Amino acid sequence: ILADADVVIITVPAHVRPALLRAIATHLPSDKPVYVGAIPGFCGFDWLAEHILAARPNAVIWGMKDVAHTAFDLQPGVSVRMGGAKSTLYVGTHARENDASRAALLAHLKRLYAAPVELLDDYLEITLTPGNPIMHSSVIYGLIGPYGQWHNKVFPARLCWWTDCPELGAYFLERSDEESQMLCKAIERRLGVNLSSIKPLKQEIIEAYEDQIRDHGTMLSVLRTNQAYDAIEAPLVPAGDSTGYVIDKESRAFHEDVAYGLALLVEMAKRLDMRLPHIEAIFHWNVSYMDGLRSSALDYFPETWPA
Repeated sequence: ILADADVVIITVPAHVRPALLRAIATHLPSDKPVYVGAIPGFCGFDWLAEHILAARPNAVIWGMKDVAHTAFDLQPGVSVRMGGAKSTLYVGTHARENDASRAALLAHLKRLYAAPVELLDDYLEITLTPGNPIMHSSVIYGLIGPYGQWHNKVFPARLCWWTDCPELGAYFLERSDEESQMLCKAIERRLGVNLSSIKPLKQEIIEAYEDQIRDHGTMLSVLRTNQAYDAIEAPLVPAGDSTGYVIDKESRAFHEDVAYGLALLVEMAKRLDMRLPHIEAIFHWNVSYMDGLRSSALDYFPETWPA
C-alpha cells in the first residue's frame, strides 16, 4: 500500500515518530511526490522528517497545526469518544517545498476534510503554537509540583485534565503562554519571519472551539467549560502500596509533550540567549518526575538553528 501512496499521515505520538518513519522510509514511493505529514505537526516534525527521509527528496513534508477532532476514552475494540471538531484546519510545509507542492497538498487535504483548510506561511507557526507541551506540563506542575496541593500526596479518586484543572495549573499555564509568546517575538526578530498567526493560548482555544465553550472569561473557565475537553481523564495509575492514584510517569504527557515539545522551546530560548523562567522550572521538574529523558526532539533539532 505504501509503495503507491499519495498521502501518508502520521498520527502516533511524537516520541514514537522517529521509529515509525524509519520503518516506512524505504517503502515510500520514489517515482512521484508523496505527501508525508503529521497530525498534529508539532514537536519539530519538519526537522525530523527531513532528517529521516533524506533519501526521499520526492517526499513533501507537512504538518497540521492541531488535530481535526479530540478523542478520548480510547479502549481498543470497545469505545472511543469524539470531542469537538475544529472550525478551521491549518497546515504548514517544510521550508524546502515549492508553491506547486503546497497547492497539491492543499487539494488533497480539502478532499479529506469537511472543515476549511488553510496553508500557513512558515512551519514555525506550527512548532511554536501553544498546545499540549505547555498545557499538560503546567497542569501537572500545578497539581503535584512543589507548590501544588497534591505535592507528595496520592489522589483519592480519578480526575479529569480540564474539568478538574486547579487554579494554580491555570496560573502556570498562563505564565508559560506569556513566555512562549516572548519566544515567538524573539524568533521573529532573529529570523525575519512573520509569526503573527500564533495567538495567546486562551484565544487559540476560543477560536478553535467557539460556542463549545460556555464561559470565555478566564483561562480557567475556558478549560473547565469547553465541551470538547469534557471528561478527558488525566493519566493516573494505582499508587503502589497505598490506596488511590498517582500521575503515570509513562504517560505521553511526559514522553511526548515534555521530551519532544517543551524541550524544544527551552533549547530554542537557550540558543537565542533568553530566559523562560516558568517554562524552564516546569520543564526541569517534569523531567525529574519522569526519571529523566530517554530521547527528545533535540536528537534531530538542527545544530545550526537559528542560522
